[in-house]
Amino acid sequence: MHQNPHLNSHTPVLLKEVIDIVQPKKGDSYLDTTAGRGGHAQEILNMSENYPQSVLVDRDSEAITNLANKFKNKSIQLMHQDYLSASRELLETDRRFDIILADLGVSSPHINEVSRGFSFASDGPLDMRMDQRQETIAWDIVNKTDEGKLANILREYGEEPKNRQIAKIIVRNRPINTTIELAALTKQAWPGHSRSHPATRTFQAIRIVVNNELEQLSEALPIWLELLKPNGRLAIITFHSLEDRIVKKFFANESGDRFDSKLSLLTKHPVVPDPHETAHNPRAHSAKLRVAVKQKGKGNANAYSG
Repeated sequence: MHQNPHLNSHTPVLLKEVIDIVQPKKGDSYLDTTAGRGGHAQEILNMSENYPQSVLVDRDSEAITNLANKFKNKSIQLMHQDYLSASRELLETDRRFDIILADLGVSSPHINEVSRGFSFASDGPLDMRMDQRQETIAWDIVNKTDEGKLANILREYGEEPKNRQIAKIIVRNRPINTTIELAALTKQAWPGHSRSHPATRTFQAIRIVVNNELEQLSEALPIWLELLKPNGRLAIITFHSLEDRIVKKFFANESGDRFDSKLSLLTKHPVVPDPHETAHNPRAHSAKLRVAVKQKGKGNANAYSG
């Protein structure tokens, strides 16, 4: 099958903004918790030149293979696991970093590779695993979850207003085996025109559950704070309101004009892509970047700078 050569290229989202705010310096150690195709990592490591003390993490085997090729002549550590378990491991071995980045979006190769089952635009299996070693796939959620629980999943993780109708339609039409089947059934609950594809929220909800995304993020945030050196910068890019809410709340709880604040916010409001970026990379349109810096210590002058 002929593929567009650009399909599997991955444009790092908000790259210029990350660099401008994080300001990588020579010698900075770097942890990329979702290194993907290495777009952000390549730019930051070009500036820091500190490969030996930097770590790139991804739970996707294809991403790890790609990173190994991209950085093959550099002595950089790669970790093939989810970012939560990798972060715990790094904490246990007393590693600390000047820059930590989490780009939480599903990568373009995930979307574009039909066999991964992330996209409702092409017909693939109901998979949606970011880590292909994992047993649970989207098919299990769609075909084995009872109607009430399925409606709750669609409401909680997809913010889907028609969660009950869609759950009912899914249960009535089981077994459902492909992404196109699921997308078509979802559309039945949304006759007529809607701003985005009616399946968007349903696919988001199922993907989040398959990959345990929100729980991972909630548990990883305090670990990332521990992994930061004093004056270390934590940058997080989210792609939907559920993730952004978790990050916003965590940053708010750990910052502010208090003697025990551990963070200072470098972004008072989330930074979003400019129109030029969204025109060239439509997947960037929902991205939000938040960045904070770790205080040097309790009660220092920085703690009162707001």
